[in-house]
Amino acid sequence: MRLYDSLTRTLREVDPVEPGHVKMYACGPTVYRYAHLGNLRSFMLYDLIRRALRLEGYRVTEVMNVTDVGHMTDESSVEAVDKMQLATADEGLSPEQIAAKYTTAVFDDARALGIEPAEEYPKATEHIQEMIDLTKVLVDKGHAYVVDNGSVYYDVASFDGYGKLSGNTLENLREGHRDLETDPRKRHPADFALWKAAGPGRLMRWPSPWGEGFPGWHIECSAMSMKYLGERFDIHTGGTDLRFPHHEDEIAQSEGAVGHQVVSIWVHAGHLRQSGQKIAKSTGNVILVQDLRDRGFDPLSFRWLCFQTQYRSEMDFTWDAMTAADQRVKQLRHHMADWASQSSEPADAAKAYDTRVREAFANDLHMPGVVAIVNELARDPNVPSGDKYALVAGWDQVLGLDLEREAKSGWEPTEEMRALMAERDAARAAKDYARSDALRDELTAMGLEVMDTPEGTSVRPR
Repeated sequence: MRLYDSLTRTLREVDPVEPGHVKMYACGPTVYRYAHLGNLRSFMLYDLIRRALRLEGYRVTEVMNVTDVGHMTDESSVEAVDKMQLATADEGLSPEQIAAKYTTAVFDDARALGIEPAEEYPKATEHIQEMIDLTKVLVDKGHAYVVDNGSVYYDVASFDGYGKLSGNTLENLREGHRDLETDPRKRHPADFALWKAAGPGRLMRWPSPWGEGFPGWHIECSAMSMKYLGERFDIHTGGTDLRFPHHEDEIAQSEGAVGHQVVSIWVHAGHLRQSGQKIAKSTGNVILVQDLRDRGFDPLSFRWLCFQTQYRSEMDFTWDAMTAADQRVKQLRHHMADWASQSSEPADAAKAYDTRVREAFANDLHMPGVVAIVNELARDPNVPSGDKYALVAGWDQVLGLDLEREAKSGWEPTEEMRALMAERDAARAAKDYARSDALRDELTAMGLEVMDTPEGTSVRPR
């Protein structure tokens, strides 16, 4: 599988540090408001990469952070307020209640869009000590300094190559740049906070060697990614708006601390726009998963809509396009119900289609190409119906559109199958992958296809 690496600006083959096991980190939600479709499109990126890698036979471990402290309303303003604290004032709830409310909501929305859950969801507030420890390392290595109010800043001039991800240079990063915090105590305008002193009225605050305060936004991802995935891991995903300053700063922090490259491939999702304007909470130009439901759409159809644009390109959302995507997904489900039958060994024509789709998945997730091939297959009179069913069912492991919904609506697993499924879920929860694989083999021997879903193990007849 090849992915476009934002750092080298080239297609790079996924070559995991640990053979056969790909480790990924995704920048997750800031849980102070409902996630909108722009957020969820970027989360869908890690889901597609993971699904495609599994199709190639890799084991994949995915970690996604939950930001529940430190993300400010405006990084460049001294009057900036933590977004979590802003939400508490709006809703009259504690920061913990705000975080719990919107974390649950974003997980529900992700599930509705077929985004499979990550293996770990570390919360920033539960890893304050790891952030303090990493900040200490950076101070000790001369990459960070403490100012007189107890805040700690990263010294960007100390890190050779700062700006290599975003293309920004230190000469261009001057006072007043919209992404740079203003503080006269900083050595360089681009220096960024690792730890901030807590002022009066600050609700979320913790003790540290530099006094009471709270972590900067960027340090959490360095601390948590390396805690859960190690000092070298394979893929880091996020929205393109995170390339600077967030991911640029993350590279400086992580590599400054350990002295070598940490992330092999950086992958970024393009903006989602409506009426020419970026969909964002800050602009009020948002569309929620519930808005799709309110208009009668299956939220999974949003995936098909996204597939028509390359993931790293900007995508325009229109309700007409959403209507067409929803109709097409429902048509495909009808086709699958019609095609459902036992198939012999696939014919050469079917094998050729399968090769083309797998190559498209592997070629930087070229989903527009996959869409075209699926539509071509549906029209092709030379491929038997049973072969069409088998092909699309296999591809749906990556597409995640539940295309067998109608075809399988009358089938239910036996009690024996359910018991093995429950035992396998327990083994996966305990990270007993050897037992989990053995149970998969038992279910497969019963003539079943075994799938990992957000609700746990799912099976269907082959």
